[in-house]
Amino acid sequence: MKLPVLGETIAYMRSPVDWARDRYDRFGAVSSVPMFGVRMTVALGPDATEEVLLNRDKAFSNGGGWERFIGPFFHRGLLLLDFDEHLHHRRIMQQAFLPARLSAYRARMTPAIPRELASWPVNAQFKVYPAVREMVFNLTSEVLTGSGLGAEADEVNRLFEACLRASTGIVRFRAPGLSWSRGLAARRHLETIFGAWVASRRASGGPADNVLSMLCEAATDEGDQFTGADVVNHMILLLLAARDTSTITLSTMIYYLGQNPSWQQRCREDGAAVELVRKEVLRLAPPLPHLVRRVVRPTSVLGHPLAVGTYVQTIPQFNHHMHELWTNPLAFDPLRFSESRAEDKVHRYAWIPFGGGVHKCIGMHFAGMVVDAVMHQLLERFEWSVEAGYEMPWNRRGLPFPADGLPVRLTSRHKSHGIPAAH
Repeated sequence: MKLPVLGETIAYMRSPVDWARDRYDRFGAVSSVPMFGVRMTVALGPDATEEVLLNRDKAFSNGGGWERFIGPFFHRGLLLLDFDEHLHHRRIMQQAFLPARLSAYRARMTPAIPRELASWPVNAQFKVYPAVREMVFNLTSEVLTGSGLGAEADEVNRLFEACLRASTGIVRFRAPGLSWSRGLAARRHLETIFGAWVASRRASGGPADNVLSMLCEAATDEGDQFTGADVVNHMILLLLAARDTSTITLSTMIYYLGQNPSWQQRCREDGAAVELVRKEVLRLAPPLPHLVRRVVRPTSVLGHPLAVGTYVQTIPQFNHHMHELWTNPLAFDPLRFSESRAEDKVHRYAWIPFGGGVHKCIGMHFAGMVVDAVMHQLLERFEWSVEAGYEMPWNRRGLPFPADGLPVRLTSRHKSHGIPAAH
C-alpha cells in the first residue's frame, strides 16, 4: 500500500497562519494543493469561508470531509452527519444544551472545582496543561454522564488518546503494532464501555440531570428518539470534545494572563473582562483551527469550479489573523472585542472559533460555561506568571496543545489555598 502524499502538510502544521498567508498572497482566496494525503482545495478568507460553511446549495459534506481523518474513530458523531439527518439529530441533542440546562450544569460543577484545584502546588513551577486537562475531564465527565467515570476515567482517557494518535497517523491500514490498529481497537473498547452506560441508564431510568440521561430520553415532538448506538456515538465525541476544547482554551488563557498581569488583575475586578480575554484567546488559538468538507455535487467557491469528490479546507485561524480584518492581529488585545471597537463585527466570518452555518458547534455555550466557571475560581485563588520571554510552543498533531505542558508559577492569594511546594 502506498504511503499518503504529504505535500505541504508539514509546512502547514509547522505554522498554519504563515502558510495560509503565503498562499493567500500568492494564489488568492481559493487554490489547490497536495496535503494530508489528498489534493486539497484551500478556501481562505472570510468570503470563501462563508460560501463553504453556509453551504447554500448543499454541495459540501461535513461527514465526507472528516471521514477520511477521524471517521473510523468518531463515526456517526454529530460532526460527521449531514443535511436532514444532521438536523434531525441536532434537534434532539439541542435539548441537552438549553440555557436552563447550562445553568444547572454550572451549579453542579462549581463545588467540585476547588477540590480539583486543591492539589495544585504554589510557589513552584509546574506544568499546568496536564493539570487543566485532568480537571476539565473530571468536571465535564460528571456533568455529561451524571456520575463521573470513576475507575474508568484513566481507561477512557487512554482510549481517547489511542484514537487521536491513529486519526493523525501517516500509515493508515491494519497491521499489528501500528497506531491505526490500536485506534480501531480503542474505538471498539469505547463502544463497549459507553454501550454499557447507555443500557444501564435506560434500564434504571433516574433523573435526566445530565447529558447522557437526556440523550437517552430526549425525543422530538413526533416522538423520535436516539437508538442506543446513536447515544454511544454522540457521547464518545461529546466527551472528547468537552475535554479538549475547554482545556485548550483555558490553558491558552492562563498563558496570556501569565504574560499580562494587568489583564489578569482586570479579570479579577471585572467579570466582563474575562469574556473579552476568552474571545481574544479563541481568536489567537481556536481549538479547531481548520475545517474540512467534501464536495458531493458540482459547485464553486468565489467562482472557482469544484468537482464532486474534491476535499475543501477552510482555516478559521487564518481569518482570525488577517491584517485586512484586525488591528495588529498578532498582538494580545482583548479590547478589540469591546463595544467601541467591535473588530469581530467587520465580517460575519472574521471570528468563527466555533465554525459557522448549520454545523456551528452545538457545545459552544457549554464550553464557554466550563471555561468561565474554572477561570473564575483560578483568578480568586491564585496569581500566576510565566518566565520572562517565554513563548508557548504548539504541538499541532490533532487539536493544538502546549508541547511543553505550559510551565507556570502559581502564588496563592489566600493562605488556606494550595499545598506547600516540595523542597
